[in-house]
Parts: sequence; structure tokens; C-alpha cells
Amino acid sequence: MKISLPQITIHRQPLSNLEEALRLEWIVTNSLGGYASSTVLGINTRKYHGVLVASFNPPVDRRVVLSKLDEQLLVGDEIYHLGANEFSHGIHPKGYEYLESFSRFPFPTFIYSMRKAKLRKTILMPSEKNATVVCFDVESPSKTTLRVSPLVNLRHFHAVTDKDAIDQSFFQSTNSEKTKLTMQPDSTLIMSSTHGRYIAEGKTWIERMLFRTDKSQGNSYFDDCYIPGHFENEIERDTKSRFCIIATADKNEEDAENVHSSVIEELRDFNSFYQKELDRLHAPVRELYNQHPHIIREDWLKWLVLAADSFIVNRTSTNTKTVIAGYHWFEDWGRDALISLPGLSLVLGRFHVAREILLTFKHYMHKGIIPNRFPDKAGEDPVYNTVDATLWFFNAVLQYLKYTGDFDFIEKTLWKTLQSVITYHVQGTINNIHLDDDGLIVHAPQLTWMDAVIDNNPVTPREGKAVEIQALWYNSLKTMELIATHLRRDDLVEKYKKIADKAAKSFREKFWNPNLNCLLDARYGEIEDPSLRPNQILAVSLDFSMLDRIRQTAIVSIVQDKLWSPYGLKTLSQNDSKYRGKYCGNWAERNYAYHNGTTWPWLIGPFVTALLKTKNFDAQWRKYAFNNFLQPLFKNQVEQAGLGTISEIMDGDPPHSPGGCISQAWSVAEPLRAFVEDVLLERPPFENDVLRKISASKPNKWER
Repeated sequence: MKISLPQITIHRQPLSNLEEALRLEWIVTNSLGGYASSTVLGINTRKYHGVLVASFNPPVDRRVVLSKLDEQLLVGDEIYHLGANEFSHGIHPKGYEYLESFSRFPFPTFIYSMRKAKLRKTILMPSEKNATVVCFDVESPSKTTLRVSPLVNLRHFHAVTDKDAIDQSFFQSTNSEKTKLTMQPDSTLIMSSTHGRYIAEGKTWIERMLFRTDKSQGNSYFDDCYIPGHFENEIERDTKSRFCIIATADKNEEDAENVHSSVIEELRDFNSFYQKELDRLHAPVRELYNQHPHIIREDWLKWLVLAADSFIVNRTSTNTKTVIAGYHWFEDWGRDALISLPGLSLVLGRFHVAREILLTFKHYMHKGIIPNRFPDKAGEDPVYNTVDATLWFFNAVLQYLKYTGDFDFIEKTLWKTLQSVITYHVQGTINNIHLDDDGLIVHAPQLTWMDAVIDNNPVTPREGKAVEIQALWYNSLKTMELIATHLRRDDLVEKYKKIADKAAKSFREKFWNPNLNCLLDARYGEIEDPSLRPNQILAVSLDFSMLDRIRQTAIVSIVQDKLWSPYGLKTLSQNDSKYRGKYCGNWAERNYAYHNGTTWPWLIGPFVTALLKTKNFDAQWRKYAFNNFLQPLFKNQVEQAGLGTISEIMDGDPPHSPGGCISQAWSVAEPLRAFVEDVLLERPPFENDVLRKISASKPNKWER
């Protein structure tokens, strides 16, 4: 059965609403951390937007090398300016007024319609190449000339360009069809066209383009772009013409040339090139339906699968796969990658990807700790300021085993590493992470996922013993007990079981809050933090829970009652004086709201799992969970903010506007996983066999 790709098309009327249209963004990626992205009007509103944002050390060291392409159509004695850029005095030119439609299927496509001509602009990004191909199809009854001006910007994507503050010693070599630009010490951009000619114009600049989103957030928002010349193609009357511009970039000029040559060679047969890229998009969708042939075929589900694929990228330093936490600006973060691993890879049957992600983070293990993040700038070391990323590693291993039953891989490549992590945590390691006398894990402040800071001060310190850290620690110990049982290491089985039993006893004694009938959020010595936050839901959702069913049900009830919003869980009850329902303002204001009321879609995953666990996955409750918790997110959010994907966060207050990154890995992965595993009951095939390895587990007998 043929499986079609999904489609989102925005027509002229909604496109004419400037304020609303500029909130709709698109992104395509290249499996290296690079991407092309802008708004549906073609007006860049962020410093992160660009036709080619290349990753010079995949998946990091990302540079905006080609900000955009602005087009002119010359039809007889009429000139149509199709570009659009914003300045302090307004938008000029206003090419979006000719925009008939924007489509996200299968590639970002703009259709401009004028009285005497029509132009279709399609943007493709070949996989594993720092390259973008922009194709123009022109129809006109008159002789027409298409001119395309590249706006160049060889800068790091966190920065903006002030032409008076940089070395303008561009080197430009041109011939009739190609231009090459370099900026010292290590940026090369090469552009060429499949038809027509290139005309050099000298050093021309467009100055002080304004990025409205950055301005609203108190960031640098003016940018200067360099225009080296323009590409030109003449179209005879009553003919259809296709004209493509190829842009490639790298820090090494030879590498940029090689990629450029390979793309040009592929474009000699455009139909084959286009079909190859189409097949690449189809691949993860086909994998899902091969893995789960009974699954529904709704467009929103296909969008989630396509979005999931966009986060899986290459890390050249290890020659393995990793996960971009979010576009535009996040790198591969350990916590995000490991939380997202089941939804991005295992649910889709991409077990080889899961193995590589595990190996990536094993490689960078330091004193028993997984990296929190990899800095985007070249030459900087990984950052290890996390307590939970390492414990999520154990959960990812457990989920891998449930899907594959592949104990051999774990034994041969990860078993010693897993043992050493437990040893480091018991004996003590960096960031004051150590096992306390009560069997629970102690840690320094700002090491959990609630890690926002203002002026170097943690907004939610959670120092001492955070609730989800204890839940993850217990889950990790039971996973080790399970693996040791399979390996017939009775000495280790007893060791891990003993620590786990002590942790569970202490947790039940010290974390239950009888006043609210739920769990404390954290403890620091004898000081209790009763803040009502969603972290406690993990003490229910993880495979191994320290709580009985009565307490699990109570936690789910209060979380649903006090923290639920239409698109996820709020990070703090609105009854709390620290609650902030709007994620807006400058950096400090946004950071304060980040974990004090802002809604996070990724938490839908563990919440739905926890809810359905307490309801024995009954059919009526699975339907209830989908209709009330998952469907609003899936059907509404894939057509907001980042089209075809899900944003990082939403406001806690109505109308729950999206914010943060326009496309976030765990926002896609965890709801997708919960939908497949828990709502549709497409359970991991080896789940019961794996969980039976230890007597303490009580595996469910799943029924469709």
C-alpha cells in the first residue's frame, strides 16, 4: 500500500495577515546539524534564519553562510520585486504581496503569482551535505528575466554582522556561472546556477536588517548582509523554465568545492535528484508502518515521524549518531538525547540508530557522568553539569532491551561502563553527586532539567535530593539488577537489589507529602520543598516504581488537576506565588518563567504513561488519554510556529502560545512514544521477556 507524505499549505488570505504569518516558520535539515529555515513569507525574523546554515564540525559550529535569496522578475517593461526584508522603517520590498501560497510539502515551496507571470520557488537540502539547492520554475507568456541576489553572511549563528566591525577582505573568484567567497580564517561559500550567468557587482551591502523576534527578546537584532552580485536567467515567451542555484559551504575550501561538484553532478538529472530526496523523506514513514502495520495514517502522525528524523544527526568526532535537542540553537544535549531516544529511534524500528546514540554518549562519559551538552563553538570541551542525563542513559538501555532483547550488545559494549557509573555514584563524583546513607542520591544545585539561571544564580536550585533523580536512580539500579540476572552475576544482582531496596524505603518515608497527597519536589537535609511541579510524575511512569498503586494514582490525579494545560504539563502550579504564565520579555524574564509555569509538551509522554499504568491500560482510558491529552497537541501544534513539528514550550496561560525552539526533539519524541506504546498498545516486542528477568517486576500481559 502506497503511503503518501503529509501536506501543509497556507493560501493567500492567511498569508496576507502579516503579524500572524510572520509567526509561522519552516525548517529543513541535513543530518549534520545544519539547516535552512525562515518564515512562510520569506522574511527572516531571527538571527538563526538562513537559506544555508552549515555545520562546520557536525553537528556543531554552525554558521549562517547564506541568509537568503531575493528575486526579481522582469516581464516586458515591468519589474516585480519578490524579496522582502524588514528594517526599522518597515518592510521593503514587499514581495510577499505576490505570494499566492506557501506549502510545506514535500519541501518548502513558495508560489508567487503576478499579472503576467508565475514563479515557484522550492528549497531542498541534500542529506549529509552542507548544501542547499533552490529551484525556480517560471511560467510567463512574455519573455522574462529572473534575477536572484544572494544575501551572504559568513558568521556564527549566535552572532549578527556589523559590516563596519569586521574584516571585509572577501576573496571573490567568479566566472560566467559561479562565485566563491571566503572569510578568514575558515569559511568558504560557493554558489553557482544550473542555467544562465552570474554577474559580479562589487561590494554591495544591505545594512541593518531587523530581526523582530530577537528584538522582542532583548537580543541583538540588526544584521548586515553582503551582496556579491546576482544570478540571471532569461526565459523565452510561452515556455517553462527551471533554474536552480546551488550553495555549499565548509571551513575547508577544498571540501566545499568537492560537495559543490557532487551536487552539480546529481542535478544533471533533476528528476532523479528530486526523487532521491523524496525517497529519503519517505524512509522513516515507511519504517514506522513496517514496524506497526496497523497504525493510523493521519497526516499529523506522519509529520511527527518526519520531524523525529530531523533530530538524528552525525557526530563526526565519534562517527556515530547523536540527537540535536532542538532547532534552531540547541546542540546535542545528553539529557534530551536519551529521553528522546525511544521515540526517535526504537518506536520507528531504527535500532541501529539507538545503538549509535548510546555509543556516542558512552564515549564522552567522564567520571561516571554523561555530558549535559556540547558547546557549539569549535574547540570547547563538553559540559558535565548534570545529574539526570546519566540516569536517563540507564533508562535508554532498558528501553533498547525491551525492543530488541539484544543483551549481547549491552554486555559487549556497555556493561562495564554501566557498572562504573554505579560505582562513581556510590563513592561520589563531580558536582557533589554521591550516595547518601539513606540510599538516595545527593547532588549540587542546577543539575536537573530545571536548570535556568539569572545572573549566574539558579532559578530553581533543587539542591540536595530532587524527586525525579531518586526515581531515575531506583530505575537504574533495577535495570542493573535485571542485566546482572541475565548475565548470571548473582553477586551483582544482590548488590544492586540491596541498594535499590534501601532507596525505595527511604524514598517512601522522606518524599511523601501527606498534606497534598503527592510527592515533595526536593529535599535538602531536613528542609522540604513541597512546590507542586511535574517532576514527580516520573516516579510513576518509569518501568520500576518505588510507589504502590494507591500513591501512584494520587500523584496522577493531582498532576492532572493542578498542572495540566492543553499542550503539556505546567512546570509549577498557578497557585504558587512564583508562577509565571507567560514566557516573554528579556532573557531574565523568560528564564524566570522557563520552569515556573511554562508548559512543556515532552511531559505529556510520561504523564500519559503514568495515567494509563494506573488504569491498567483499559481501552476506554486509552481513548480518553488520546482525545484529551495527545490529540490537541498533535492536531493543533504541527500547524503552528514550526510547521510540521512541535515547539519546545508553550505559555502556561491561555491561549498557550508556542515559544522557545520551533522544533524540539523531546517535544516530538515523548508524545509520539506514548501514543504508539501506551494509547495504541504497540508494545515493545521483548518487554515481558526482559522484565521477567527479575522477580521484583510484574510484567503486564499486553492485549490489543
